[in-house]
Amino acid sequence: MASVHFTQNLRRLVDCPSAQAPGATVKEVLDGIFAANPRLRGYVLDEHGAIRKHMVVFVDGTAVADRDGLADPVRAESTIYVMQALSGG
Repeated sequence: MASVHFTQNLRRLVDCPSAQAPGATVKEVLDGIFAANPRLRGYVLDEHGAIRKHMVVFVDGTAVADRDGLADPVRAESTIYVMQALSGG
């Protein structure tokens, strides 16, 4: 199962400890996490199921390319990080 980790900033808003979930895509893994923690979904995904603009998700150190469909592949030993995107100048 893939390991999913959340930043401290996100954990201050909603209880979301690191967890594991099965799945072959980012969507499948995150759906498993959200099934156990439905409140978290609204912080990470928008109403269409896409990653919110202020969030970023990394799989094994690489930013997710498919922010809308979440179809990026995930291996059983993958590590996923969910965090707020940084912006500014």
